[in-house]
Amino acid sequence: MNYDIVEALSQIAREKGVELRVLVERLEASLLSAAKRKHGANAQIAVNFDEDQGGIEMHVTKTVVGHVTDRGLEMTSAEARKYKAEASVGDDIVIPLDIMEFGRNAIQAAKQVLIQGVREAERERVYTDFADKVGSLVRGVVQQVDRGTIVLKLDTAEAIIPAREVLHRDRFRQREMVRALVIDVDKEAKGPQIILSRTHPDFLVKLFASEVPEITEHIVQVKAVAREPGHRSKIAVSSNDDRVDAVGACVGIKGSRVQAIVKELGGERIDIVPWSADPVVFVSRSLAPSKVVDAKVDPETRKVTVIVPDDQLSLAIGKQGQNARLAAKLTGWKIELHSESEYATASAMAKADVNLGELEDVTEEMVAAFGAAGIHTAVDIEKAGLDALQEVEGIPGPKLEQVFGLALEALAVSRAAAIAEAEAEAAAQAIADGANDEVLSAFEGAELSEETQAAFDDSEGAEETEEATDATEETPTEENNDAEVTSKGNSKDGAAESAEETPGDEATVEASDEEVVTVDSESTDESPGA
Repeated sequence: MNYDIVEALSQIAREKGVELRVLVERLEASLLSAAKRKHGANAQIAVNFDEDQGGIEMHVTKTVVGHVTDRGLEMTSAEARKYKAEASVGDDIVIPLDIMEFGRNAIQAAKQVLIQGVREAERERVYTDFADKVGSLVRGVVQQVDRGTIVLKLDTAEAIIPAREVLHRDRFRQREMVRALVIDVDKEAKGPQIILSRTHPDFLVKLFASEVPEITEHIVQVKAVAREPGHRSKIAVSSNDDRVDAVGACVGIKGSRVQAIVKELGGERIDIVPWSADPVVFVSRSLAPSKVVDAKVDPETRKVTVIVPDDQLSLAIGKQGQNARLAAKLTGWKIELHSESEYATASAMAKADVNLGELEDVTEEMVAAFGAAGIHTAVDIEKAGLDALQEVEGIPGPKLEQVFGLALEALAVSRAAAIAEAEAEAAAQAIADGANDEVLSAFEGAELSEETQAAFDDSEGAEETEEATDATEETPTEENNDAEVTSKGNSKDGAAESAEETPGDEATVEASDEEVVTVDSESTDESPGA
């Protein structure tokens, strides 16, 4: 043997990141396996690797006996004298072995044992190096892309990003640098052991930590994160220093920090929400960009009922419910959204009720009988249902059906009145707040009080006056004033005659009228007639 063996093992150790001692042990084990295939499983074989000389010494020890029963452990005196001239029964003879005598099959088996040993040592090293890096951010070079699965080359190991952990907008090529989160190290996997992800919520947190020094320094803290990978995310942050704005630190100057993260995620939208211990405040902020009018908390069911303006309900819900869904994940509370008008109507209906004593043809004895069954109002009858009313004692079936019908009828009248009152109050509030035509038109036909109706009429009259004033003020030029006044003041024939004489003036007036209509209906900055 020579130093070629040592050099070869050293090179393998460097490439695989395995200690040389481990490779030597595996080599000795492989040669021992090959020797036992030739001399028997019970043979006493020893393998010694000399690192200084670069050689391998192998020998088998056998005992001299008169009659051989096990060729792997025993030998005759005649055989022993080949190695020791004065050998006698009972002596142990050490016989040197040559690797070349093992045969091709034994050498191939030894090779497989060595390869398997190197592989196991490499896997153990990878597991040891990366087991404590689960949850950390790593960077690698793309080696292969196969059916959406990406194989990365890290510094000392290979990693894999399964197709389910890749963003739908990710398009990577070979030799491209990629960042991902370590989510698992599988010691039993056949391929790469390190499993990475770009869709995990913690990947977003680690990206913020890499871009925002205040998070690394624990000045700004990430409290919660909700993510629909590739589409939209919400992250809640708070500051441990009153002088540092948590949201501003995450956004960066002119949005530089958050834009870098958005670019890394392929354009994924990110909402940065200031965290609050108050669930009402936190839920209200998490529903941004919509505004919240009011919120009511139910700690027992962990539900927050949120009321938003009528024109912002769809904004609060988001596309396919995305905004509300992410807000619920971020806060950990169940969120129930209502528009102002819907909630006012529901509240009015809930409050509308009629006592049984107020119903026609319902005697005091019947009220007492219903009261004994726990039924006191029309709402109680509605909730109980006709089948449950049959169990009330002292009242015949036909009478129960009559009372059931009267209760539902009285309840419908009471609710209609409550809804009308709620609409009237909403109309009055809208007028007081200076609502636009679209909002006010929603209350046309509602039963308003005299004062509210008067204010409603006044608001319409004021708007008509304002429109007329705007139309009058839109005179094109001083030279065409006479023609415009003539066309407005004369009859149809006169207007036509004026139009024939001054076609340019008529076009100007029509364009002016069209512009006023467009601004009122479309509310755009640029009009067709401009």
